[in-house]
Amino acid sequence: MTDKSRNNDSVPTADELREQVEGTRLKLGQTVEALSSKADIKAQAQQKAAKVKTQVQDKAAHALHVAHDKTPEPVREKAAHAKQQLTEKAQVLGAKIQDTTPEPVRDKAGQTAQVARGNRKLLIAGGTALIVILLARRRRKSA
Repeated sequence: MTDKSRNNDSVPTADELREQVEGTRLKLGQTVEALSSKADIKAQAQQKAAKVKTQVQDKAAHALHVAHDKTPEPVREKAAHAKQQLTEKAQVLGAKIQDTTPEPVRDKAGQTAQVARGNRKLLIAGGTALIVILLARRRRKSA
């Protein structure tokens, strides 16, 4: 905004008024944007969750590194060998099951696995609830 063309007693020109309105709109837009970002609790929670996730991953990586450094080489070699043997045996067993299982049963198992993959959260919640119920029953019986 320029004050060159007017005195203290003069009325602002249309251009000056437009400039003032545009400046006010810009400030108002910035204020609204700042307020909306503060009010967006979901976005804030997502940012915090991402930050916590990164921290946990960093700590886990550090713990893994420390554990790796503290584990003697012969133990690591034995663990790697055992892992390889288990993987091979699991593959052999899987192939045997595949060969001996009738086609309709394999199809039904595949469909069930697909449904389970699609409803993981629900299955986890249900499994957790079942465990809590079983633990509560067990506690009542022992009391």
